[in-house]
Amino acid sequence: MSNDLTKDEFDALGQISRKEHRGRPSACVARNTKRLTGIKMLEYTREGHLALTEKGLQTLFIYRCIEALRGLNADADAVVDADVAIFLSRKGHIVAKEGSKQFEITQRGRESLADIDAQSR
Repeated sequence: MSNDLTKDEFDALGQISRKEHRGRPSACVARNTKRLTGIKMLEYTREGHLALTEKGLQTLFIYRCIEALRGLNADADAVVDADVAIFLSRKGHIVAKEGSKQFEITQRGRESLADIDAQSR
C-alpha cells in the first residue's frame, strides 16, 4: 500500500465501514479523521457523516485479505469472512478443506504473504 497506515488507522476505517460511529465518532475515529480524509480514504457526506471512499474500501479489503492469510498461516482453524474467502480462493491463495467450511493456505498464498512481510520491513 502506498500510504502506510497504522493499526489504529485501520481500526478507524473498520469502525466507519461497520457504521459503529452513530452520532458522535469514537476517539479512534476522531483521532485519525484528519489524516484519513487528507489521503482520500474518508470523506464527509452531505449530512455531515463520515464515509469510506472507494480508495478506503479497497484498502480496508486488502488489509482484511492479508490478515486472513496471516490468520490461516498461524492457525489452520481461523475463520475467514465470506467475501475475503471468495476473493482469496479465486486468486489461488486458499483452498477449502474437503468436507469442511474451513480453508487452508496454498503455497502461492504463503509466497504472497512472505513477499508482503518482506516489503513491510
